[in-house]
Amino acid sequence: MINLILNIIWFLLGGLQMGLAWWLYGLIAFISIIGIPWGRSCFVIGMLSFWPFGKEAIDREELTSTKDIGTSILGSIGNIIWFLLAGLWLAIAHLLLALFYCITIIGIPFGVQHFKLAGLALLPIGKTIVDK
Repeated sequence: MINLILNIIWFLLGGLQMGLAWWLYGLIAFISIIGIPWGRSCFVIGMLSFWPFGKEAIDREELTSTKDIGTSILGSIGNIIWFLLAGLWLAIAHLLLALFYCITIIGIPFGVQHFKLAGLALLPIGKTIVDK
């Protein structure tokens, strides 16, 4: 129940905007056909940006105990390309919001979520979202 309340407050106080920012980057990635893998990740992480409480991002290799294209060297190359084109900007936005929320005691849980999303924004390839 507490996760639901926190998610609703989060959604109203910035989660909607950041989720839409992720989706915008996803649409841009889909326009360039080669960006479709990044676009899919943007939509998944955008949903996490809408409702982050009760969920976390983990390595797919940790979950499945097997390597796939996203957890191999190609995933690392994809993360470098992502970082240069979009990841840095999304991470900066999350970091700025995190600092804003951490100014007040009541905003600290929201700031912590933005810090987590900032880290995910830097290197999203090879990650998956699971319930806690």
